[in-house]
Amino acid sequence: MRHRTAIGVGANLPSKAGSPEATVRAAVEDLGAAGRVMARSSLYRTEPVGLTAQPAFINAAAIVETSLDPEGLLEFLLATERSYGRDRERDVPKGPRALDLDVLLIDEEIIRTERLTVPHPALAERRFVLAPLAEIAPRWQHPELGRTMAELLAALPAEGANGPEAVHKLQEGQPIL
Repeated sequence: MRHRTAIGVGANLPSKAGSPEATVRAAVEDLGAAGRVMARSSLYRTEPVGLTAQPAFINAAAIVETSLDPEGLLEFLLATERSYGRDRERDVPKGPRALDLDVLLIDEEIIRTERLTVPHPALAERRFVLAPLAEIAPRWQHPELGRTMAELLAALPAEGANGPEAVHKLQEGQPIL
């Protein structure tokens, strides 16, 4: 069975690929090993949320069609993070990282396991996730909230740490094929 998945990609430290920008680009390419990359967003420079005493992030989103089951996809993403130098056991939560790969959505599924929650629990609250995702999948509907990614993005505050000024598009993406 094939699944349409939305993956969030972010980095704010250098990795084996180079700068955070190079890391995000390389990681999106690496997602092809899990299936077919159907779309990739622009790169976005985003201010850190929560722990603000760290470098800005480079964020993106990708839509990947995969035959991996949800747990298999999670294992693939965690192994990819490790290959770029991320150690989730030692890293400070919400702190600097060489690569962050998050499962945002899988089809229209709702999944709650000890290791995986889909849709991503903070998806509807984070501009740095919604801006790239709404760029490539604006009509994808959140299975619990019943609102599209474009609607969720439009509902975010116009000011503050999660406002539009905290997220800046750097490079054009590739729309859904």
